[in-house]
Amino acid sequence: MGSAFSSVVSPSKGDTALIPVVLNVYDLTPLNNYVHWLGIGIFHSGIEVHGLEYGFGAHDFPTSGVFEVEPKTCPGFLYRCSILLGHTSLPPSEFRAFIESIASEYHGDTYHLISKNCNHFTDDVSRRLTGKPIPQWVNRLAGLGALCNCLLPESLRLPDVKQMAECQGLSEDGLENFSVVTTTTHGSLESDDGDQDKHLLSPSGGEVTIVKEAHR
Repeated sequence: MGSAFSSVVSPSKGDTALIPVVLNVYDLTPLNNYVHWLGIGIFHSGIEVHGLEYGFGAHDFPTSGVFEVEPKTCPGFLYRCSILLGHTSLPPSEFRAFIESIASEYHGDTYHLISKNCNHFTDDVSRRLTGKPIPQWVNRLAGLGALCNCLLPESLRLPDVKQMAECQGLSEDGLENFSVVTTTTHGSLESDDGDQDKHLLSPSGGEVTIVKEAHR
């Protein structure tokens, strides 16, 4: 992908200071309780490293759709389980640079439920950090293609980090200048377009921070 961080697979376990890379998996719908035994479900996932969890969601602008939250507390979802994917030797500063580089490849307006969703993001991060993919069952429904859209409730068909900047009065030009992280508390969100109920990260308490993208 042309990034300095296209592959940062960790050294062997014989090396010191290895940091766990953990996949936190969430249910998007109670339907999972009935179909998970079939090996399918509708899931959100985030990657936890160095005490923070990173995910990917949609908004309307060509800027970072990568966000961070406290582990296992992503607003709008029901935490299901955590899976150890492997380890990384990147210290906090280098890992942050890695995430900011990834953010430039995952803009909010490129989110696609089937081809580029939150689970594709975590799979990409896992492969770069550990050389291993996330478990197939986490994103299996997306692999079913058009069938996925038929199974999804209407409220889940437009997954969004949704207009965090807009809700703070920023225009599209303002979002372009999001050079540092911007934090928003979901309890105070008010959507101007009236379709807040369609967003994957709906107001439900908790705090989400958009990760700035690295300038190339």
